Amino acid sequence: MNNLFGEEIKKDVLLRDKFIEPPFSILDTKSGSWQRRKNNWKKIGIKSEIGRNAKTFGKFNQTKGNKKRFEKIRTSIFDPALCEVLYNWFCTKGGSILDPFSGGSVRGIVANYLSFNYTGIDIRQEQIDSNREQAIEILNINNQPNYYVGDSNIILNDFKKEFDFIFSCPPYSDLEVYSDIKGDVSNMKYEEFMIAYEQIIQKSCRLLKPGGFACFVVGEVRDKKGNYIGFVPDTINAFKKAGLNFYNEAILLDQLGTASMRANGNMKSKKLVKVHQNVLIFKKD
Repeated sequence: MNNLFGEEIKKDVLLRDKFIEPPFSILDTKSGSWQRRKNNWKKIGIKSEIGRNAKTFGKFNQTKGNKKRFEKIRTSIFDPALCEVLYNWFCTKGGSILDPFSGGSVRGIVANYLSFNYTGIDIRQEQIDSNREQAIEILNINNQPNYYVGDSNIILNDFKKEFDFIFSCPPYSDLEVYSDIKGDVSNMKYEEFMIAYEQIIQKSCRLLKPGGFACFVVGEVRDKKGNYIGFVPDTINAFKKAGLNFYNEAILLDQLGTASMRANGNMKSKKLVKVHQNVLIFKKD
């Protein structure tokens, strides 16, 4: 096949062979190769939705006294194929990974399955219990992720070990509220959230080895008036305050799912349907 200029077009299949996915700034989860890898990960038995009951800001009914009654919804599940790609791209072989917002089981199980050493922190006991149960079912008993229950802002104070890679998907402010536990950043107002969030990033980056990378997968969220709050640039600034350099950014294209159905409603208020997340990568000198 030739292009418009008569030049032969050659497919570069070696990029995927060498890097799992082409190392471009667009990561397309809709592609056939991505979906095949994702399905292969699901077949090993990861059930990240277990223990992930959450409540979502904006999804509520008014009750007496003008109090908000939140409705339970299905929470977001992390993509195991994304873990595979990012671990191989940015963590040293067999390296140690710190996740200060560990949430579901995916990032830990994929890490140790690939012979990395994962340490995750989550404030909810039921979530960590679920993660441990799944890890025992899938991984060798001598190759288990290391989990801590509690507030990362407190637990990280006692950490001495250095890590090769920081990798997390933090709560997007109060978009998904996971508990009413004190210290759970997902139930805080944005100003309070950012104070705790920056402190946790600072303490995590202190434990990152020189030359190591940190990656947060985040997405922009709207306030109650429908305006974006600037969570993505605030995350970038938090890492810069912690002394890291903003090194890479990739756009993670999500599957469209119900996006087409939501488009008509969104456009009544001129809001574009969001079908991507931001993969932010930082480097420590």
